[in-house]
Amino acid sequence: MLAQGGPWALSVISLVLLLWQEVSAIDVPLDSKIQQDLKQPPTIMKQSLKDYIVDPRDNIIIECEAKGNPVPTFLWQRNGKFFNVGKDPRVTMRKRSGTLEISFRSGGRPEDYEGEYQCFASNNFGTALTNKILLRVSKSPLWPKEVLEPVVVGEGSPLVLACNPPPGLPPPLTFWMDSAMMPITQDKRVSMGLNGDLYFSNVLAKDSHTDYSCNARFLFTHTIQQKNPFTLKVQTKEPYNDTSSVNSTDPYGGRKVAETTPNFLSPTGTDSSRMVMRGEKLKLECIASGVPTPSIKWFKKGGDLNQKVKLDNFNKTLRIDSVSEEDAGEYMCMANNQIGSIRHSIYVQVKAAPYWLDQPSNLVLAPDENGRLVCRANGNPKPHIQWLVNGGPINSNRSLPNPSRTVAGDTIMFRSVQIGSSAVYQCNASNDHGYLLANAFISILDMAPRMLGPKNQLIKVIENNRTFLDCPYFGSPLPVLRWFKNGQGSGLDGGHYRVYINGTLEIKRARAEDQGTYTCVATNILGTEENQVRLEVKEPTRIVRAPEHQSATRGTMARFDCRVKSDLTLPITVTWLKDDKPLSLGSRLKKDEDSLSIPNVHEGDEGTYTCTVKTEIDQDTASARLTVTEDASLSSVLPTDRPDSPMDLELSDAKERNIRLTWIHGDDHNSPVTLFVVQFEEDRWESGKWQNLSSYPGDVSTVILELSPFVNYQFRVIAVNSVGQSRPSLPSQRYQTSGAPPDAIPRGLKGWGTKKNNMEISWEPLLDTERNGPNLHYSVWWRRKDTGEEWSNVTTVGAKHIVHDTETYVPYEIKLRAVNDFGLGGESNIIIGYSGEDKPTAPPTDLRVSKIDSTKVNVHWTPVDPSTVLGEFKEYRVYYWREGSMVKGLRVNKEKKTKGFYSTVAQPTGILTDLQPYSHYRIYMVVANNRYEGPPSNHVEFRTKEGVPEAPKFFKIIQRSTDVIHLEWDKPLEPNGILIGYKLNYQTVNGSRVGLMQMQSFLPNVTTYTLRLPERAIRYKFYLAALTQVGAGEVYAEESPHFTNEAYSKDQVDIATQGWFIGLMCAIALIILILLIVCFIKRSRGGKYPVREKKDLPLDAVDQKGEDGSFDYHSDEDNKPLQGSQNSLDGGVKESDDSLVDYGEGGDGQFNEDGSFIGQYTVKKDKDETEGNESSEATSPVNAIYSLA
Repeated sequence: MLAQGGPWALSVISLVLLLWQEVSAIDVPLDSKIQQDLKQPPTIMKQSLKDYIVDPRDNIIIECEAKGNPVPTFLWQRNGKFFNVGKDPRVTMRKRSGTLEISFRSGGRPEDYEGEYQCFASNNFGTALTNKILLRVSKSPLWPKEVLEPVVVGEGSPLVLACNPPPGLPPPLTFWMDSAMMPITQDKRVSMGLNGDLYFSNVLAKDSHTDYSCNARFLFTHTIQQKNPFTLKVQTKEPYNDTSSVNSTDPYGGRKVAETTPNFLSPTGTDSSRMVMRGEKLKLECIASGVPTPSIKWFKKGGDLNQKVKLDNFNKTLRIDSVSEEDAGEYMCMANNQIGSIRHSIYVQVKAAPYWLDQPSNLVLAPDENGRLVCRANGNPKPHIQWLVNGGPINSNRSLPNPSRTVAGDTIMFRSVQIGSSAVYQCNASNDHGYLLANAFISILDMAPRMLGPKNQLIKVIENNRTFLDCPYFGSPLPVLRWFKNGQGSGLDGGHYRVYINGTLEIKRARAEDQGTYTCVATNILGTEENQVRLEVKEPTRIVRAPEHQSATRGTMARFDCRVKSDLTLPITVTWLKDDKPLSLGSRLKKDEDSLSIPNVHEGDEGTYTCTVKTEIDQDTASARLTVTEDASLSSVLPTDRPDSPMDLELSDAKERNIRLTWIHGDDHNSPVTLFVVQFEEDRWESGKWQNLSSYPGDVSTVILELSPFVNYQFRVIAVNSVGQSRPSLPSQRYQTSGAPPDAIPRGLKGWGTKKNNMEISWEPLLDTERNGPNLHYSVWWRRKDTGEEWSNVTTVGAKHIVHDTETYVPYEIKLRAVNDFGLGGESNIIIGYSGEDKPTAPPTDLRVSKIDSTKVNVHWTPVDPSTVLGEFKEYRVYYWREGSMVKGLRVNKEKKTKGFYSTVAQPTGILTDLQPYSHYRIYMVVANNRYEGPPSNHVEFRTKEGVPEAPKFFKIIQRSTDVIHLEWDKPLEPNGILIGYKLNYQTVNGSRVGLMQMQSFLPNVTTYTLRLPERAIRYKFYLAALTQVGAGEVYAEESPHFTNEAYSKDQVDIATQGWFIGLMCAIALIILILLIVCFIKRSRGGKYPVREKKDLPLDAVDQKGEDGSFDYHSDEDNKPLQGSQNSLDGGVKESDDSLVDYGEGGDGQFNEDGSFIGQYTVKKDKDETEGNESSEATSPVNAIYSLA
């Protein structure tokens, strides 16, 4: 178009741009009902990579996901021609998606499907298309068969062993190994070049080997191809002399090897050139020969090497990971040894495929509105911009004529758009090195007004507070919104009302007369919609009798008042804190409606008590300190009390930010004032609420008060002594400070994306006393970091702002300042924020494990390109789970577990711990940013080695008799291997003393053991462990019972503590006692009593009968049991035959005056003869008791 019109067209377009008045695009809310009814052209949501290499062993999946309303339909082109998916039985398209899946289960070659694919998503409003996806199948060809002749070279000569790996897709990674699969040692002298060849700066005799083998690893197929090994023979001029007294560091063993100047093996000549693409990795290489081995140094002409430059491979390789334009220039490498030096220049040219400066974004307009799409890209060479509409050239015959559309290079302008102009536009920016393709639709939306908030919402506000009535709405064209109160009068705006652009109505200071029903009405050319909000104005919640500081004598009662006045329609909750922690109200502390009582106070009750009163919309707090003192009798005899209130408050020396306050002390009542607390009240933000301003020592009566601007102050003073605080003084007169720009800078400034294409900037709003003037709002600036773009700016009254249509996870510079009617506040420091994160697009590759142990394994992987993380890199996250146990029949928990590894090195590794031994595990890995995880890596399976078992499931000690202990156990829940038996160690214990350890071993099927006790009182401690081939597992320790007659088991209840058992024992004891009493009564019948001769040698209590029937007496003072019974060794009771009635009729017997028996005993009569002749007195219980004396 420009070419046809020439300079005239260019001047017209310039004039249009100069006079252009663009209407902001409509920001469609995310309301589900609106989104459901919103008709929109297709948007591509997901597509495969431009250069798409697939594994030939897997099904081929080519992704194409799009959204739109109506739901889009999909078609594909292959190599520029229509691709009929339905005719190929191997190709299927997923439902409600354009993703193709090509299956080879029934045969077919993946190579037959190589080519260039492009997906088209269409609905009634336009067509969006993906990039052209070049599909190629990964290839890992075999190494060509070749016979390698031995390489013969003289010692000290340079050598290059060529690798020449087979060409693969993608190209393989090369490395050199020997026949033992150990890497060839590389150093300053021997190293591998970028082309895979092995370079020797000079060869030594020790380099003679027959197994130099080059290996190629193909990433997609995870295969390694090995080249036939080289045989290297090094010829020396003279043999090695073991007796030579040369320096031990001489690599030539004393042989004479000619020294040579350096010469470059790679690259050759004096100069070379390299072209590299912007953003790619640059590697420059210089490998030199020479004796001694040369050192390599790098320089850049015109300046020093910057911090991006890294030197690898013993300084032979210069690496820049992400090249930019400033990295272009002449790089020089110098190789030098003690013989000489040589230089090589490499001219680096940086080209750039197109990259975005301003990517076009979707545009939603109302009828008759204006808008524009901008597509700006850069590159080297500069990209050519081409516009398409619905997949075709914008000026072709296929595209619909659109008189409201004007194309001007990288911009399309729309003027007075109409219904039916919706379409999807494609911007293609291309140069010799690549292209960019972006879809952006223009949607013409006409929609009658809709209310997005809840219907008939109830808002409660405290009197004199500011409140906001929200009325979110939407429509196209954007409706006009007005507010009405109680359905009458004109619209509300001005005075103490303010209507914001988003529909919110602010009432700056709610009064009782503001209560009522408010109606918001949204109107555009398509209709009217309204919503109502009911406002209730409530009285503030206030503590009218606050707790006061007090001292209480230990043992007395303390009481804190907390009387509350609040709106009767608002339920209140009163809570108490002690030293800012919730107070536990037990049986001692009592709380009633207006107070807290603490009876019998002690030192632990001392502290600060806070009463907090809350309703659903406000709260109030008050605090007082309790001091606990000793008994009053120990203190001063003079009575003490709280001080009187300070008097006669006077303001003077008024200045812009401070004023002098003076007062007169009240009576201190015999307790000196230690503190004055100055409080203030202001009538603009929280009228009627007294707040602490500052405190001062008790010996002052005039102070300078530091004040904030734009506050109408009045002050009062409270005096505090050891007893408590005084009542507040009468208020001073009011003092109004003048306004000023905000002093405070908003705190907590940060920027972070809540979606992948936005950034939410938020901060902490200023306090009311920091406003310094009316109409406080905030001015926010932001711009892309390191792009040199201009600052964007917005002013808002809220505490956040959302920047839309950002790129994914890019840094922004952000700054903020507060503004009021008096001017601008201070500007904050610039902080760095980030736009939102998206799902990482690439998985970690080549996941593998090594050093598998019983409980841990080393994990290795190839990291992802940082640009694919699409957010702040958080970690590589391993998902692992236990597939099964190698112990036959053991069921396992297959719950997935995770472990994160933070690593940014080129060859990361981590250790996965806490694994279960002798188990089959499966793992995979994802890369994670702060919000999302990327696609999974390849799965890896491994088996942990055998370990030691867990402790036995249980271990019981049961003492079934006094000389035997019976042990029982069960096999471990996790044997961690093949059980081969159990090991039981045990030793005697006696307090802190232990005996020698003894051991028993058992087969794995044995779970019981019986131990005989050598002595009844011996106690043992047992240590039981299960065994595998690895060793003994966790020990289960138990100790035998404390009493030898105690039956013990961990699972057994002690019956000695049971009520029924105690009752039974008491009953048995009572029966035994009754039987004993009856027995004694029976034995005492007949007046039996002990007879004792009052002589120097007393008679034995038990008379022993001789063989002839006479009695033999013994003197035994050491053994005198109870008369009539004898304790035998076995514990039995032997009946005595000794009784007076057994010795005749008593004809010859006499008694002395003291009642003792004298005379000679006669032969004892048989008991049968005396049966029935016992005294009748024996039936008396008293006589029976006497007989026991």
